[in-house]
Amino acid sequence: MGSPSSCVPALIRTRLRCHKKPGTPQSQERENFVSADFVAFADGRFCYAGRTARCTLGKGGVVPAADKREGDGASPAGTWRLRRVWFRPDRVAPPETGLEIVALQPDDGWCDAPGDAHYNRPVKRPYPASHEQLWRDDHVYDLIVELGYNDDPPVAGRGSAIFMHLAREDWSGTEGCVALAYQDLLDVLRLAEPGSEVEIRT
Repeated sequence: MGSPSSCVPALIRTRLRCHKKPGTPQSQERENFVSADFVAFADGRFCYAGRTARCTLGKGGVVPAADKREGDGASPAGTWRLRRVWFRPDRVAPPETGLEIVALQPDDGWCDAPGDAHYNRPVKRPYPASHEQLWRDDHVYDLIVELGYNDDPPVAGRGSAIFMHLAREDWSGTEGCVALAYQDLLDVLRLAEPGSEVEIRT
């Protein structure tokens, strides 16, 4: 969905101008200047390399990272490193990217139990503590980008499994992740390299 405008070299750390929404007051235009590689705004804009695409964030809104809690459905504001890419090998091809790629397996899960030693870590199912199944019937997790939120080290209860993944057809809110259309996520991954970051903004 992203349409190019004012060509800007990808991943050069400079202040990129994100397209503002119609009617944005002049006083707020400075907020459209971004310095991360990729920026997700609470109003549904996702900006990268001079383009603006559509995204959806947590159904609980965007909250300061210090206020993020497990199960609140909110996206943590801040800048987060793009870690690994997980993909469903039975549904999609491995994406073109500079990031590490992992093929999902039916027994892959992600622990969301704050009291568990593997909280906010990938696990193999069956797993005794609460966890999220990554091999899903829908297509939301056909392509996942693991974000470096609350993982170095994980703090119990501060939120887990914050990803970039595919949006639902109705663009409904996520459990705290950043969701994009399939083609837009592929475009982002083509630009991504080790050290790339996404900023989640209010």
